Amino acid sequence: MVPIVLAILAVHFVVALVAPFFFRLLGRNGFYLLAAVPAGSFIWLLCQHDAVFAGNTPTETLPWIPDFGVELAFRMDALSWVLSLLVLGVGALVLAYCARYFKPDDGAFRAHGAGFGAQLLAFAGVMFGLVVADNLILLFIFWELTTILSYLLIGYSRTRLAARRAALQALMVTTFGGLTMLLGLIMLGQSAGTYRISQLLEHPPGGTVVDIAILLILVGAVSKSALVPFHFWLPGAMAAPTPVSAYLHAAAMVKAGIYLIARLAPSFSETPFWQPTVLILGIATMLVGGWRALRQHDLKLILAYGTVSQLGFLTVVVGLGTPAAAMAGLAMLLAHGLFKATLFLVVGIIDHQSGTRDIRKLSGVFRSAPALGVVAVIGTASMAGIPFLGGFVAKESVFEALLEYGNPWILCAVLLGSMLTFAYSARFLWGGFAPKAKGMATAFKKVPAEFLAAPAILAALSVIYGLWPAPVQAWAEPYSELFHGEGHPHLAVFSGFNPALGLSALAIAVGLLLFWARDRVERAQDRIYPLIDAEKGYRNIIGAIDDTAIWITGRTQRGSLFFYLAVILSTAVVVNIVAVLLSGRPLPALYLIDPGSPAQAVAALVIVIGALAAARANKRFLAVLMVSVTGYGIALIFAFQGAPDLALTQMLVESIILVAFVLAMRSLPPELRDRTTGSHRLLRMLIGVAFGATMVVVALVALGSRVDLPVSLDFPELAYGQGGGLNIVNVTLVDLRAWDTFGEISVLAIAATGVASLIFVHNRGRALPRAAGVESGSVGRSAQDPDDGARGVAALKLARRFATSSRDAWLVAGRTLAPERRSIIFEVVTRLIFHSMVIFSIYLLLAGHNFPGGGFAGGLMAGLALTIRYLAGGRVELAEATPISAGALLGTGLGVAALSGALPLFFGGEIFQSAILDFTVPVLGHIKFVTSTFFDIGVYLVVVGLVLDVLRSLGAEIDEREELGADEDEAVRAE
Repeated sequence: MVPIVLAILAVHFVVALVAPFFFRLLGRNGFYLLAAVPAGSFIWLLCQHDAVFAGNTPTETLPWIPDFGVELAFRMDALSWVLSLLVLGVGALVLAYCARYFKPDDGAFRAHGAGFGAQLLAFAGVMFGLVVADNLILLFIFWELTTILSYLLIGYSRTRLAARRAALQALMVTTFGGLTMLLGLIMLGQSAGTYRISQLLEHPPGGTVVDIAILLILVGAVSKSALVPFHFWLPGAMAAPTPVSAYLHAAAMVKAGIYLIARLAPSFSETPFWQPTVLILGIATMLVGGWRALRQHDLKLILAYGTVSQLGFLTVVVGLGTPAAAMAGLAMLLAHGLFKATLFLVVGIIDHQSGTRDIRKLSGVFRSAPALGVVAVIGTASMAGIPFLGGFVAKESVFEALLEYGNPWILCAVLLGSMLTFAYSARFLWGGFAPKAKGMATAFKKVPAEFLAAPAILAALSVIYGLWPAPVQAWAEPYSELFHGEGHPHLAVFSGFNPALGLSALAIAVGLLLFWARDRVERAQDRIYPLIDAEKGYRNIIGAIDDTAIWITGRTQRGSLFFYLAVILSTAVVVNIVAVLLSGRPLPALYLIDPGSPAQAVAALVIVIGALAAARANKRFLAVLMVSVTGYGIALIFAFQGAPDLALTQMLVESIILVAFVLAMRSLPPELRDRTTGSHRLLRMLIGVAFGATMVVVALVALGSRVDLPVSLDFPELAYGQGGGLNIVNVTLVDLRAWDTFGEISVLAIAATGVASLIFVHNRGRALPRAAGVESGSVGRSAQDPDDGARGVAALKLARRFATSSRDAWLVAGRTLAPERRSIIFEVVTRLIFHSMVIFSIYLLLAGHNFPGGGFAGGLMAGLALTIRYLAGGRVELAEATPISAGALLGTGLGVAALSGALPLFFGGEIFQSAILDFTVPVLGHIKFVTSTFFDIGVYLVVVGLVLDVLRSLGAEIDEREELGADEDEAVRAE
């Protein structure tokens, strides 16, 4: 089973990665192709029915991080199977619905539609992984991935403040709950001695630690499922497009918390904190959500608060801990997913075809779109608990379970919530479809059949469920049998004239009364101050945090570089000296270090001179240049010590850093003020000397404190035997310690994004101008000609004549650069060495496994080639050299590295495990290929993307700003 599950997850993520190409070819019809992925997974799921319900639960495990008890464990029992029906089935329908929801001429869709589709598909895969995960830590990983993806989907309309605010609010609340839950999961796993969920539930641990762990886990479930006091984030998330609301906030994401409660209930529902947390918060949420739904005028907000109410309802039922409640809870879970997804999709059609969701403006929609009205009536009737629909069957089973449970207070609270449910259901149907004031009608476009298909299918399933509940009962019975208790719970279309039917009738009657008196109810709500205003509390907490941060920032961020460095370096000195003294290790004896060769002594002297010169320099460029001298000197030390790989990398890094500094310094004054004078000169010297001396002492003490042999002694054998390479450094990076390298390239991508976000005013991904559309000699042109005599003017005219000529173009965009900015010698040299540098960078990439080089060094070499191209031809030349955006390179590199690490799992290996392939190719002869080369290719692309981001932000973007400033100055002078 596991290879298939992993294949399903991989297909979701791989197709999500290539989704932009589908949308580029097919436009919004690309959603149909994406929908095929969860649809295919849904068909596979149906084929697993017999295996799941025959008592032979499919389960397999692959090792991942065995030292921490983390494994890729998946298990498909009845509960997981039922939740997967919702996740995959509704996911496929929602993706297909998106193909007609988004308009082809929508600017937001053209800009972000591909990303939206990819994120929605990835979410379906992540949610499927969550419900079949059989490891607590693996479940948490999927849990947090849903948080991240929901943040991106809610914030789809990134130009709208409401969408960004709602996305951040949802992220903050659910992340808080997720981190709290992680602590509980670790406590529970450590107490049980295993992180396998199935084993833990089969033999549940006990004790105070477990009780607290369950409480912490419930906090995560409550925050994810939007229960009081975290309920406010769900209505705010309605700023997302309607398909997101239909999927994440009706059928998938908010069900994660309910799923977790249902998963733990058989073994932990009797722990002391369970019942108070689940019942009190569930009832409070049910009543608060239902009450607030009665005063909403936006169709989506009516459904949103209704969802909050029914999430509380579901929490009470699935957390009750009896067989009847377990069956009723699972039945209600399916019914809710069907009718709520139906209604959200209906709202999307209304908004799409009429341009409004305000019930005060909508009138006569049923007459304009009767088919849509019928679908809405079915969904609303199921939500209200009208007989012969899925919602009625589920609600009847809930009432029977509560009557059997015997707690009148819980029964009364659920009955009151059902009354509110009927009232806001009637409000939704009346507000969306009924005719209002005389003569008032909403202009409504005809609904295409393919647009109505998804909600119609879901509505039909609600009818089938209501008329034939036997399959749902068969699906729920294995789960309900996990609970201890008497009775034989069942689902039926009509169970006879019994108390449960009477409670349903009472709920409908009072609900009708509340709807009939809706104006009075609204006026009463306006007069009553909300008893629970959690959103205001959230804003107050965030405001207090902001005020605290401002207070701390004002006292620490003084704008003084001396203050910052003094605090950092002084702290480092004190902490390290205290650590050395408390360690009990003897201080090293003073002795002279033999340099080994005169060349090393010369290199060390160069480093010292460079450091002193950098400290004494009064020009920024000179200071940076001297710092680079020290770096080049260290590279020489590496080379003399027999580490050519480190020496090469150090040389390339110093060169790139030097270029980045020089580009950034264009926006800074050339002189360094107050470098050698001032009141703190002596203190600066003391801190600097103390820090340097401390680091030397710490290094010597650390070297003298070793008690075991260095692990690096085994690296030569490991590098060749397991990694298949002779270059120990590179094999270590891409094989022996690939996890560390993956973390490092992730940090590089984050750093590149951070640099770009600080510089770019416009969209970071916008394309640079290409040479074909740029006027010759216009890039970097001075505001006026230099006035240095007739000879200078003649030289400038000659240069301009050469610059504007289309003949003998050494660079593609060389002609676009202003004549006074061009260097023909530089252009010729660039033309001669650029291709050689690129080829050499590829050589370093491919040869790095056995010789000096690797993906990092190769990427730096390619980055230097692009740097030379930019310096020679300007920002337009950079655009010609790299038509691919830096973000695309960074993302592709991370994706290639991640895929190369995950691929071995499909062949029974471990993550980031390498394979050595020996084969013979005609002409080339015998070849020994190691699959970790693909990981190195990812590193190569990330490094190139980083350098390109630096060049485009510190180079091209600042160039453009300076040119705009020069044009503005020239315009002012002309006026």
